[in-house]
Amino acid sequence: MRLALRELVRRPMRFAAATVTLTLIAMLLMFLGALLDGLVRSATGAVRAQHADAFVFSADSRASFLRSRIAPELRTQIEQLGVGDVGGLNIVQLGVRLEGGDPRDVVSAAVIGYEQATASLPSPPEAGSAIADEGFQTEGIELGETVLVGPARTPVLISGWVTDTTYDGQPGLWVEQETWAEIVAANRPQAIQGDGVSQALVVVGADAVGAVDQIKEVAGENALVLSEADTIAEIPGVSAQKSTFASIIGVTLVVALVIVALFFALITVERLPLYGTLKAIGASSPAIAGGVVLQAAAVATVATLIAAGLTVVVGVLLPAGSIPLYVSAGRLVVSSVLMLLAAIVGGLASLRRIVRSDPASALGGAS
Repeated sequence: MRLALRELVRRPMRFAAATVTLTLIAMLLMFLGALLDGLVRSATGAVRAQHADAFVFSADSRASFLRSRIAPELRTQIEQLGVGDVGGLNIVQLGVRLEGGDPRDVVSAAVIGYEQATASLPSPPEAGSAIADEGFQTEGIELGETVLVGPARTPVLISGWVTDTTYDGQPGLWVEQETWAEIVAANRPQAIQGDGVSQALVVVGADAVGAVDQIKEVAGENALVLSEADTIAEIPGVSAQKSTFASIIGVTLVVALVIVALFFALITVERLPLYGTLKAIGASSPAIAGGVVLQAAAVATVATLIAAGLTVVVGVLLPAGSIPLYVSAGRLVVSSVLMLLAAIVGGLASLRRIVRSDPASALGGAS
């Protein structure tokens, strides 16, 4: 072990090529993870902003807000259960223009009618006003300005900002339910809902598992009741993105493992006479293999630290709204651990050659 550490300190350039290569791979791994997190967050912000214990959709909606319709009778039944506070949630996707701006400058938005304040959302604004996601700021929209929603150019005043409330990659425009109904009636008359009808219900302040079970028992086949995690998984594209990126990340880790294995296999071949000599003076194969693994882990650790720093810098320098990149400490730690494990496994690939190295042959070859 001490010999391995001394070699790292005294001959760092011997490991420079492996360190640079692993740094690039680790940065790719972290960037992919941050991109996945950013894409998922941009698709699910509106759902996560509810901090809900259960979401209730109509039975045939496939957990789609746009397809779902909850009748007021079912809402009354759920409210009478007393499992938590129940509020309606409605979403429609429309274009938004700045009043007085170029009519061709259209921003895609999720116009969301809601009833309940949460840790992420204030109480619904006054009629004709909206709480807007900060994503609109990148489009030049400022507080106090009026935006025109949809082809009917329905005016809505921006009265406040919220963070991380996007839906399906579109910034949320949060309004009270009557304003939402007016916007839909003017721009999507075919989507008009009856009095008291909501696309979905949000149940807050309850035991999550208990609430889902109780609502399912009362609603029967008339509703689809999901937890927040299950609702997020049903948002179009989320599961596909996760599985696709998981495959790419897996392949990247395999590449890292192969590179470490090849690098230390070459070093091991060069060191066979040295390992034979060490064995001749009493060193064991596990001790020698431990030194190789230690070197692989040290190279991977340095590479991941550099990669993490570079990834953070890239995340800071990227213009807001350009790429949905979300760099989190958790993702950097997970990526670093995965890289470290891949390096250790790659270093262990040289174990067979180390065990089979013969002290007599090594000493004879040296003479």
